[in-house]
Amino acid sequence: MAITAQDVNKLRQMTGAGMMDCKKALQEADGDFDKAVDILRKQGQKVAAKRADNAVSEGTVLINISADGSNGKLVALACETEPVSNVEDFKTLAQSILDKAVADNISDKDALLSATLADGRPVSEHMIELTGKLGEKLEIVGYENVTADKVVPYIHSNGKLGVLVAFTGVNGADVTELGKDVAMQIAAMKPVALDKDGVDSATVEREIEVGKEQARAEGKPEAMLEKIAQGKLQKFYKEFTLLNQEFVKDSSLTIRQLLEKTGKELTVSTFKRISIGG
Repeated sequence: MAITAQDVNKLRQMTGAGMMDCKKALQEADGDFDKAVDILRKQGQKVAAKRADNAVSEGTVLINISADGSNGKLVALACETEPVSNVEDFKTLAQSILDKAVADNISDKDALLSATLADGRPVSEHMIELTGKLGEKLEIVGYENVTADKVVPYIHSNGKLGVLVAFTGVNGADVTELGKDVAMQIAAMKPVALDKDGVDSATVEREIEVGKEQARAEGKPEAMLEKIAQGKLQKFYKEFTLLNQEFVKDSSLTIRQLLEKTGKELTVSTFKRISIGG
C-alpha cells in the first residue's frame, strides 16, 4: 500500500523516530502502525546489540534531594558522544528516570532498570528504544539512594560528575555550606573510602606490596621493608580516605577536624561519587 507523508508524520509523533526510519517501518508493516512501532523497537534492540561493547564517556548526572534534606538520589545516564547528551530526548529520558526513582523510592540500579514509566514499559525498554533513534549506546552508569540526618549534593559544572554526602550528628546545625565544601573535596580528591577501616583488604595488600617493592628498588634492607611499607600505607590513608584528607581550603585541618569544629557529634556516615567518563 502507498505510504503517505501524513502516515510517516503520525508514526514520528508516536515514536519520535526519524522520518526515513518511520517510512521504512510502515512499508515493512504494510501500513499497520502497531507493527511499525514494533519494528522500530526491534531496530533499537539491534542497534543496542551492535553497540553493546562501545564505551560511554558522555552523558548527564541528575540529583534529587527530598524536601526535608534527609534523602538524596543520584542518576547518571551515559551515552557515547557529547552531541547526543545534549539531545532533548536524552535529557527528557534522564529526568523521567530520576522522577521514577524518587516517586517509588527505588533502592538500586537493577530495580530502576525494571521500573515502569508512564506508558507501562520498563526503563530498560525506553533506553533501547532511544538507542535505536539516536544510534548510540545508553547506559545507567550509576544510581545512588542515600538517607541520613542531612544529605548534601554537588554536581560539577560539566554535568558529568555528581556527589552525595550523608551527615549524621547534625543536631539542628546548618551544614549546607560545609556540606558543599566536603562534596567538592570528594569531587576533586577522589577518596576511596570514608576512613581507613573502609579500605578493602585487597587495596591494603596491594599498597603494602607496592611499598615494599619501592623500598627494595631504593636498596633498603629486607628487614626494613615491612616497616617502610606500613609507613607508606599510612600516607595512603591520609591521601585517599576522606576523614583523614587535608581540607583543600585549609591544609591545617583534616576533614575530620573540620567537622569537629562545626559539631562534636557531626560526621559523614557515607558519600557517593559518580563520574561519567572518568
